[in-house]
Amino acid sequence: MDIPISRSEQKRRLKELEKLVEELSRLPEALIDSLPCSDEISDLLRRISSVKGGARKRELKYITKLLKNDPDDIEPLYLFMAKKRGTSLQDKKELHEIEYIRDSLLNEAIEQRNRARENQEELEENWPSQVLEEVIRQYPEVDRVLLGRLAWMFARTRNRKHSREIFRILRAAQEQKRFAQAQEIKH
Repeated sequence: MDIPISRSEQKRRLKELEKLVEELSRLPEALIDSLPCSDEISDLLRRISSVKGGARKRELKYITKLLKNDPDDIEPLYLFMAKKRGTSLQDKKELHEIEYIRDSLLNEAIEQRNRARENQEELEENWPSQVLEEVIRQYPEVDRVLLGRLAWMFARTRNRKHSREIFRILRAAQEQKRFAQAQEIKH
């Protein structure tokens, strides 16, 4: 997504990536050989199994840094781990992504409303939103008007039920997209 990422969100994503690397480092050597990543990362993961203590932590951070600098390697690794160990890592990553999108949308609505109030205006219900455009690009089946209206209502009232409803809609769209992708793989 092209939504600007805050420092705290970058830190959260880095922590999730560190958890993934930790999981990968515990895999048996035969599975490490079949990982969808570069030979350098596979070699580092193989060597790390015999390292203990602080040196292990440094190696894990180094591997995390390598993966962070090459984001194309990350998604295949999450999918690999989802197949091998269940979907909890992938689910957690997707959950955080949805929370981030929702928070970005709500923050944009609040910011737009504050700007409108500074100009002695009121934010319109069909306010222009860059985040909403990104959401529609990623999840075309989402009702743009409803999502914009819920964000607008949250900006006006700060009622958390609107925030929860946005999350529910985005989560459903994400699950629908995942289901469609699974169907494409089967065929």
